[in-house]
Amino acid sequence: MYQVGNLVKELSDKHGRMRESLMPILQEIVQKHNYLTDEAMVEVARELDISAAEVYGTASFYTFLDTQVKGKYVIRVCKTITCSMKGKSDIIQTLEDMLKIKIGETTTDKQFSLIETNCIGWCHKAPAILINEMPYTELTPEKVSTIIKDYMQK
Repeated sequence: MYQVGNLVKELSDKHGRMRESLMPILQEIVQKHNYLTDEAMVEVARELDISAAEVYGTASFYTFLDTQVKGKYVIRVCKTITCSMKGKSDIIQTLEDMLKIKIGETTTDKQFSLIETNCIGWCHKAPAILINEMPYTELTPEKVSTIIKDYMQK
């Protein structure tokens, strides 16, 4: 586990201690450590002199600010109407069948987490997913199967 207090102080020195610093600090914690612990959110609140409820409310609102441990590969399935109309449900079914988990779950080996999220910015090439920061677009069940098999071999 990382030293929460030291990291939050370092990020507050870097980004400032105003309310506007909250998002960059939270994003950088997630980038470095994969998720936000309760302790980290309390430390951020203390450092920025805002309520812990405000920090948690911000973190829980944005699906990219994970507040629970996620797998090595976080698969974010776009849940917009465009992706739904273009076959998102088939993509989710393929992912759930291959990974043997449901939306919102993480595999027991902590390799994959599967979540639905609001628009990921690829509606023009729907259906789309992100695996960590890598977008995959114009998906079919077959294409998703190949992509996941590649990740399983990493």
